[in-house]
Amino acid sequence: MSEAYRVGVNYWPASSAMQWWRRFEAAEVDRDFARIVAAGGDLVRFFLLWEDFQPTPGTVSEIALDRLVTVADIARRSSLKILPTLFTGHMSGANFVPIWALGGTAPRGRFRVIADHRAVEREIRNWYTDQTVLEAQAILARECARALSGHGALWGWDLGNENSNCSVPPTRDDGLRWLDRMADAIRSVDPSCRITLGLHMEDLEEDRRIGPAEAARVCDVLCMHGYPLYASWCQGPTDPELIAFLADVTRWLGGKDVLFAEFGAPTRGGDPEAEREAAGMLLSEEEAADYIPVALSHVHARGTVGALVWCYADYAPSIWSLPPLDLAAHERHFGLWRWDGTPKRAVATLAAWHGRARATPPALDLPDAQRSRFYDAPRSTLIGLYRAQRLARPVL
Repeated sequence: MSEAYRVGVNYWPASSAMQWWRRFEAAEVDRDFARIVAAGGDLVRFFLLWEDFQPTPGTVSEIALDRLVTVADIARRSSLKILPTLFTGHMSGANFVPIWALGGTAPRGRFRVIADHRAVEREIRNWYTDQTVLEAQAILARECARALSGHGALWGWDLGNENSNCSVPPTRDDGLRWLDRMADAIRSVDPSCRITLGLHMEDLEEDRRIGPAEAARVCDVLCMHGYPLYASWCQGPTDPELIAFLADVTRWLGGKDVLFAEFGAPTRGGDPEAEREAAGMLLSEEEAADYIPVALSHVHARGTVGALVWCYADYAPSIWSLPPLDLAAHERHFGLWRWDGTPKRAVATLAAWHGRARATPPALDLPDAQRSRFYDAPRSTLIGLYRAQRLARPVL
């Protein structure tokens, strides 16, 4: 198979993180993209913070769209491909949602709700059944796709980052209707554009009614995100086989090629608060540099179309007090680069994998008879399959 394997990063600027679109600096993006390309990356996934792009249900910010086009133009000049992500939405342990897409007062759930960059105790209106929110999302998808239609840097559109952490469709049919509506909105202005959906490990551990099989109805390629750090049932925080297994399960359930759009590890260094509050989550930079290339080799061998490290850079101390970094200290330190632009050792992974050919997807050694019953007991089924696959497959 002659297709090139895609390698790259997920991107927020180190200086602004989720404040990016409000504090936008084209020169910073230019510098960062040049750094990514020089290191060997060729695909960047980034995020359209929903409230910054859609201040009201019926309007899309022209300023934000102009900035989106600027980012795409910088990427084209840098010879990078981009994967913009809509309806963000869930990010680093918090849910960023426009005020107009919120309902009444509600106690804080598992994830804080952030509106206008501050925590609020409001419920999120269901994206899949609330007609105002649904139509607003279709408008945003259409207008963003129109802005980049035919752009040379565009690799595809991601319909959301771990959407099920924000909102779950009440029924599978509700999820399918939403997928159809969003894909139709994009393809109405860019018929040939590639579409995916940012699924994550919890979409396999639980039946959230919009998993790989549902996504495959409209997606050209499936996505999966996974971190051994968050899987108590794997072989520890540097288990390289986990993401390969998750890629297999995603392809098995959805029947389409997989982009492994997020993997990585947070590292220690210079943040006493993180080391106090999240010591068990942090690796040394050397441990991360050992884990990331081995994990990438495993997921490449499973026939994925590419793999993207979370994330580009650690975040600057000046924004650690802002949500979500204020209460998720380990999220400050997932970068391949430190916040000051100096590289960690793991940066070398991009150059090592740049320009390689994609591997032919191997036959799956997962039981076909179990696929239709997977969500009867997803977590126990997933763990059982993982343990069986580890026993059956030699370590690379």
